[in-house]
Amino acid sequence: MAQRKSIDCRDHPSEKNCSLRISGPEQGVLDAAMQHAVSAHGHKSSPELREQLKSMLKDASD
Repeated sequence: MAQRKSIDCRDHPSEKNCSLRISGPEQGVLDAAMQHAVSAHGHKSSPELREQLKSMLKDASD
């Protein structure tokens, strides 16, 4: 079984003080994180953003 990954907005403080944490299979986490970064934080969807988010993934502890 593939290792679960997570990304946590609390690790990357913003003016919104977002505390969302997403965990699951890597592809699903990246997809959800992209949607969240665009809709909640106003980032522009791009391959560069996806790579930045991928570099922020951690092994999930749950």
